[in-house]
Amino acid sequence: MSSTASLGEEFVLLAIPDMNGSLRGKALRPAAFDAAVRNGTVMTDLILGLDPVDTPITDYERFGIRTGAADLLVTPDGETLRDLTWRPGWRICLATPSWPDGSPCDFASREVFARIVEDMSSLGYDVMAAIEYEVRIWDEQGSPLSSGISYSLNEIGRYDRFVDALVGALRALDVELSAVHTEAGPGLLELNLAPARGLAAGDGAVLAKFATKQVADSMGLRASFLAKTVPGEEGSSGHVHLSCWDGDTNAFAAVAAEDPLPDPLAGAIAGVLEHLPAASLLLNPTINSYKRLVPGWFAPINATWGYENRSCAVRAIRSARPELWRFECRRPGADANPYLALAAIAASAADGMRRSATPPEPIEGDAYARADLPELPGSLEAAIAAFGEDEALQRALSIGFSDYFVTSRAWELKAWRETVTDWERDRYDRSV
Repeated sequence: MSSTASLGEEFVLLAIPDMNGSLRGKALRPAAFDAAVRNGTVMTDLILGLDPVDTPITDYERFGIRTGAADLLVTPDGETLRDLTWRPGWRICLATPSWPDGSPCDFASREVFARIVEDMSSLGYDVMAAIEYEVRIWDEQGSPLSSGISYSLNEIGRYDRFVDALVGALRALDVELSAVHTEAGPGLLELNLAPARGLAAGDGAVLAKFATKQVADSMGLRASFLAKTVPGEEGSSGHVHLSCWDGDTNAFAAVAAEDPLPDPLAGAIAGVLEHLPAASLLLNPTINSYKRLVPGWFAPINATWGYENRSCAVRAIRSARPELWRFECRRPGADANPYLALAAIAASAADGMRRSATPPEPIEGDAYARADLPELPGSLEAAIAAFGEDEALQRALSIGFSDYFVTSRAWELKAWRETVTDWERDRYDRSV
């Protein structure tokens, strides 16, 4: 990798995605970054052990605050060094953390997905994935930029300055934004990221979320990926599209658009459906996540699949063009850590493919109206319980990571139970 001396007096943001998918790290001067490229640098392991409001997760005893917040060895991934257009001269670079003895840090979410990518390669396939994000945008006065009409060509122009800036920012980050459209919620904009192979799919998604919020802030706007912002309105999803490739051949594609699912695609869908209750812990990782998952808002509540059926959790997509055959998992919220969402879905798919699993019959019509179908977890408590019963998914993600992630989610529950909300005061104060 070339030297960054041309940055002059500016900085390189050396970034590690934390458990929640937020980028944490240091802003390094060019000489310090060059030294980190040669020798690595250090950051406290506490950055992997903090909750969303920066409180150390003290319920976990194997690293972080309970072991003294020791150093991680952090190595820049030079292939991810990119310019930040909203901060001229500044750059960002993702990094790989290791424990002090040099062993891989299996708690780091980027490394979790990297292991799943490697596992899929043992089956002879590359993972190809893309995420669709729904993000809410408010203007300088706190008003949503659009009124909540989906696919509105009259209102998409209200985002023009923001989208123009975002396209340039993402291009500099080597992320392609293929399409945008308004959604059925005030200020709700869908961002369609182009597909990428392997780890690059996760990198592109985390950088896209980072850039979206940063570009909005630089323009006096506010952007949020919260799963459910307002009761009675559509939430923000993070749908994952995934296929598996053998070189230039899409293993999920059949000869004709009306053909049955090829065995690899059928096995992948079966695996995703089987593990979806447990995977919900990673796809819907917060208390707020489950407020999005209600009937009627295109947020799936049962473990179902169908051909081009958006009421199902998994949508099989066939096409006359072989490269477009794939499945879409519609369960994830925009609040999910993209590396962990991709890891959970790809690991589930790999398990189904490895076992040549067979999916149930596809659902036709409204999957929400089917009371006979298996329900997915409707709360964080239920997702923790489902994850605890799925040993295969825990092993795929690694037992060490799984143990810590459950602890981090239980920590969220504890924080929620200790909180008294305005809703409780308004609802109960006069009647008790």
